[in-house]
Amino acid sequence: MWGVPGLPYMPRARRTFGDRADVKILGIDPGLIITGYAVLEHQGPSIRPLEAGTIDSGTSRDALPTRLRRLHEELNALILDHHPDCIALEQLYSHYEHPRTAILMGHARGVIVLAAGLHDIPLHHYAATQVKSALTGNGRASKAQIQQLVQRTFGLAEIPQPPDVADAMAIALCHIYHSGTRSVADIARLAR
Repeated sequence: MWGVPGLPYMPRARRTFGDRADVKILGIDPGLIITGYAVLEHQGPSIRPLEAGTIDSGTSRDALPTRLRRLHEELNALILDHHPDCIALEQLYSHYEHPRTAILMGHARGVIVLAAGLHDIPLHHYAATQVKSALTGNGRASKAQIQQLVQRTFGLAEIPQPPDVADAMAIALCHIYHSGTRSVADIARLAR
């Protein structure tokens, strides 16, 4: 039986977006030091942010197991607080000049994938270019453009900082778009 150690196993009901009046999506922009997250609620005709922020896993001077444990503990608490119906996660991007970075980021993604598995939450992966293209029409949009789009979409008084928060919100919005329930124009209109 799978589950979180010390907690009773409770299988989650799996429903598609079309069958639900409301859905909570946990968007995650993974990192070994700072992980951005956003919980969006897609309820009937509206989309609204419930919570967004960062998970601080420590500093680069902290041991890798310590940072990964912190990430797991904070992510587990977030899942228990919000009970998301699915997780939308940014895919790992690897540049041939920085293979070590990709390997290290794989550890953080592994912790996130494990948390989804332990809680039986469906996990969806999106490339950064796919997120940018879905929301701005430009797969090479800058971080500033994503931050401004998220600010406008949700009518926020300030641009989300750090950019990891806006990225997590954008990943969750991308999932709503790709789930087939809303167009990009509908997402922008309904999020207000």
